[in-house]
Amino acid sequence: MGTQQDLLQAQLQQTKLLREIAMHHLQVGKLEAQIKQLLNRPQDSPDIEPSELVEMPLVQTYAELLAAAEVQNPEIASAKKVIEKQSLQVDLARKDFYPDFNVQYTWQRTDPTQFRAYYMLSVGVRVPIYRSRKQRPELAQAEAEKLRAGSELQAQSQQIAAELRAQYVLAQQTSELLKIHREGLSPQSRSEFQAALATYQSNKQDFQALLAAFLDVLRLDEEYWQNVAEYETSIARLEQITGLSIR
Repeated sequence: MGTQQDLLQAQLQQTKLLREIAMHHLQVGKLEAQIKQLLNRPQDSPDIEPSELVEMPLVQTYAELLAAAEVQNPEIASAKKVIEKQSLQVDLARKDFYPDFNVQYTWQRTDPTQFRAYYMLSVGVRVPIYRSRKQRPELAQAEAEKLRAGSELQAQSQQIAAELRAQYVLAQQTSELLKIHREGLSPQSRSEFQAALATYQSNKQDFQALLAAFLDVLRLDEEYWQNVAEYETSIARLEQITGLSIR
């Protein structure tokens, strides 16, 4: 038996939980629409059912992830291709400083009874005489473009390394939080609720303490799954940066 105030408080908390569930369903509906758009699926197609979230261990070190990113990250690979292209342009500009020789040989078969076979050998050379006005500016421009591409590669590498470090730290810290939840907070909150329920049933504790213990269980359980989602998101981002299959 409880008081009328206890009953009203329980009803109020139940209504608040129903409101949170409704807001959760609203958020799920919005995300379903976004995912279907990304997957190019009709919006009236069946909803996408997510699989159960399971914490996957991160066994790679930061150094291993960074080495993989330097080799397999598409943005870094694209920047390296630009440097290779600019290096080729510098080599071509340097070649214009030297004479260009060419040799041509021609042989024409004719009627041997009337004409002799026709042979012709020609040698040509192209000497750059506008070096100061043409070749040098072209070389300077090619070298400047190469330096700019190198600076962009360095900036891109720094950005990738910083984001990789941030996601790696996030995964490690979130994994530690999950361990604290599993081994400490969750079992302790459930034990507290069971103790509060037994005390309330024996009429030795008011309803406020029982309700607070119950809400602690719900809040900690919600925080646990939120941390699991954050951990899996960081793992997915690490896979995107490095090109590795961590799962």
